[in-house]
Amino acid sequence: MAIGMKKIPYPVRLNLSRTPTPLEPLSRLSEKFGVDLYVKRDDLTGADLTGNKIRKLEFLLADALAGGCDTVLTCGAAQSNHARATAIAAVRLGLGVRLLLRTRDPDNPPPLEGNILLDRLVGAEIVWLTFEEYGRRAEMLAAEAESLRNSGRTPYLIPEGGSNAMGAWGYVRAVEELAFDLATLPGAQEQPTTIIHATGSGGTTAGLILGVKLVGLNARVVGINVCNDRDYFLRVVGDICQTAIDTYKLELPFSAERDIEIVDGYVGRGYGKAGSEELSLIREVARSEGILLDPVYTGKAFYGMSQELQRNPEVFGGRIVFVHTGGLFGLFPMADQIAPLL
Repeated sequence: MAIGMKKIPYPVRLNLSRTPTPLEPLSRLSEKFGVDLYVKRDDLTGADLTGNKIRKLEFLLADALAGGCDTVLTCGAAQSNHARATAIAAVRLGLGVRLLLRTRDPDNPPPLEGNILLDRLVGAEIVWLTFEEYGRRAEMLAAEAESLRNSGRTPYLIPEGGSNAMGAWGYVRAVEELAFDLATLPGAQEQPTTIIHATGSGGTTAGLILGVKLVGLNARVVGINVCNDRDYFLRVVGDICQTAIDTYKLELPFSAERDIEIVDGYVGRGYGKAGSEELSLIREVARSEGILLDPVYTGKAFYGMSQELQRNPEVFGGRIVFVHTGGLFGLFPMADQIAPLL
């Protein structure tokens, strides 16, 4: 898409996702909250590759192939959507994959369900880390990369969530799609839009911010963090944005304090843990709109958005796009916790 006479300088990308994804109205919830509420269905980027991670991996794995790598190395939580998408996409490309996943007791890893089942099904090598070891994940990834090199393999390291300057291009591209989506709505692109999404590792947030600037979209980007806090994401997202601007020579004004908006306070019981409020909201959205949110990312972000709207229906303006970043497989390990609400 052209910006005036200038095109967005995308790096090389693989075509791995089912995009563009649709933008759909949430009519009953729009009426409830008194806003025009839409959902960008990035849970429909694929069946096994569902969610936002594959958009980032299209650029990251293209870079891996260009560098002659034969093994992809990444990390995440036990039920990481990113790890699952990486494992499946890597295998499709003929690459090996090693995952560093965190759990409380590596000698007794979690049961074979949800994303872990899919990781193992496609043959991913899994190295289980304690929470303390995962806190040193950069060091652990470097050690695993050295081990792979010593065995004659050529690894490509992908950070948690695929969240770096290269991965952020996935959501620059998503903003381009969204610009076309919004042009078909009443009020077209001239009407201000707030893009709300879950912030977990920062790459999606960074890509959306950069995309809005590059495309020239009249939109506000709001992340609802599902872990850590606002100050943490000002730093992490700010670093990704600035690195992308510097690396790809993007002539964009950027200030972390001005351009990064994080709505804090909805981490709840902690990352990967959902309380009855979030699970009840997931049930409500499923029964009112037929949209399935997940308990780790989209459920928390949608819950945070709904709470803010209940306090002040005008807080995000009259038109909201909620980016559904996937996570369906995260529902299954929480079946026992969800069952009493059904």
